[in-house]
Amino acid sequence: MKLFWGFFKMKSSSISSFMLFFYAVSILPFTVYFFLNNKCILMEWEIFSVSSTSIMLSLIFDPVGVSFSNVVCFISACVMLFSSSYMSGDIFLTRFVGLVMMFVLSMNLLVFIPNLIALLIGWDGLGIVSFALVVYYQNPKSLSAGMLTALANRIGDVMLLLSIGFCAIQGHWNVMFMWQSEFSAILAFCVVVAGMTKSAQIPFSSWLPAAMAAPTPVSALVHSSTLVTAGVFILIRFFPFLDMFNGFKNGLLFISVLTLLMAGIGANYEYDLKKVIALSTLSQLGVMMMSLALGMPYLALFHLYTHALFKAMLFLCAGAIIHNNNNSQDLRQLGNLWNQMPLTISCLNVANLALCGAPFMSGFYSKDLILETSLYSPSNFLMVMLIFLATGMTAAYSIRLSIYSLWGHSNHMKMHQNYDEDNKVTWSVILLSVISIFIGKVMQTNILQFNATLMLPMSHKLLTIIVTFLGAWMAFVVWQNPNLSTIKLSKLLNFNSLMWFLAPLSTQPIIFYPLKSGSGLYKSLDQGWLEVFGGQGVFMISKNFTMENQLFQSKLITSFIMMIVTSGIILLSILIFY
Repeated sequence: MKLFWGFFKMKSSSISSFMLFFYAVSILPFTVYFFLNNKCILMEWEIFSVSSTSIMLSLIFDPVGVSFSNVVCFISACVMLFSSSYMSGDIFLTRFVGLVMMFVLSMNLLVFIPNLIALLIGWDGLGIVSFALVVYYQNPKSLSAGMLTALANRIGDVMLLLSIGFCAIQGHWNVMFMWQSEFSAILAFCVVVAGMTKSAQIPFSSWLPAAMAAPTPVSALVHSSTLVTAGVFILIRFFPFLDMFNGFKNGLLFISVLTLLMAGIGANYEYDLKKVIALSTLSQLGVMMMSLALGMPYLALFHLYTHALFKAMLFLCAGAIIHNNNNSQDLRQLGNLWNQMPLTISCLNVANLALCGAPFMSGFYSKDLILETSLYSPSNFLMVMLIFLATGMTAAYSIRLSIYSLWGHSNHMKMHQNYDEDNKVTWSVILLSVISIFIGKVMQTNILQFNATLMLPMSHKLLTIIVTFLGAWMAFVVWQNPNLSTIKLSKLLNFNSLMWFLAPLSTQPIIFYPLKSGSGLYKSLDQGWLEVFGGQGVFMISKNFTMENQLFQSKLITSFIMMIVTSGIILLSILIFY
């Protein structure tokens, strides 16, 4: 009985964490069963039917959907457990938990619904709740970041609405049974653009680092398994249909490699801890999109799972560091953390190694296969060069992060306290780190779709590891001694740190010039010529005329003259007519 009442006295975040853990553990046997037997269950309920076209609510249970839901709910459970400590002082904790649970529900709806119309419930749910979570800390910076996130994602929402219209000719909206029609090319374009906006590919990349204004647990959830992966997931669902078009793979490869390169270079110029990790997410999303462009949707899904687990852990470790260092996110104000927070830093290093694709870590099994596929497939030599340059950049910014914050000399504030004693933080991080180490090997050996074997020369096989070590070595050479002196600004620094000017181009110019022209039109027309020739001008003219007339009529002599003139006109008219 005491245990029963104790459960209800727990924080809402702890209760939701327990529920999510229970769901994740319960669904695990089903995930294994669906993958081993390659089962697919499709259920449909007819809502209404008009002229042989039916609006259905569909649910699909297949290996991709069930496993994705399992990963999302497990990561969400770890994040909610972490939130019990991180958000403990927040007076609106219940509202925060409600929003996060709506976020998880929206993602699950997106995963299990293959119908394009019903899919909007989860798709728009993600957009609305993400805006509410980004503006959670109510200040101007959060609002501007939230507006940028909402408006960038709105482009994808509109594209999805258009695709619903173009699907009408087929008489159904089921993603699994798409075929070619005269609108197929436009439909494919709309779906790809919708996926690109959600997954922040160029030119829609600037909202992803801006969304860091949200609390760290939200960032961990958004960047690992929910919002940004929704775009990749919808392209995996649509892949058999999209694969029919020749331009799809070429265009997506070009955009994904550019995104991968831009994020890798940008992360090497960034000093905000959370933004470095956000840009690393952007580069890994580029890797997933690249895998789709190379015709490997299951490898993209495999990398999505491994990346989700170590990226959530990376954000939780970063959250613990920020929380203990007076909420400072600047890498140059940290340093020597390995000595003060050994457990958190060990887990952070595990996540960093997995991100770089270090041998036998989870990221290695998925990322290495994708990079080998790029060597195996008939790709442009320039594209392959850019892919491996971006891979070297990944190792470089990971080592740079470690040098500045973990191994470098201490640059802390005078009064600070770092510790690893909070059970809720350490348990969530340890769970994720243990799974991150083993899950790559387990998934590759047991799931047939994730086990691709490529016959390549030894030099090609070793190329990924060589490039990774070269990137790490370059980082050691360049950033061995972090310098706290003033930064010399240059055009190259601005170009790379502002994500190739995507951040300002997505905000100020788009808003500034319409506002300026609107202000000019308001002053010259509304307060200018329209005042003279419009209603106000006519009113002023009639008012002045009436006042003059009234002044003229008020004179006594005017009255006599008017009487004489009027009498004369009357007499003349009588004489003429009679």
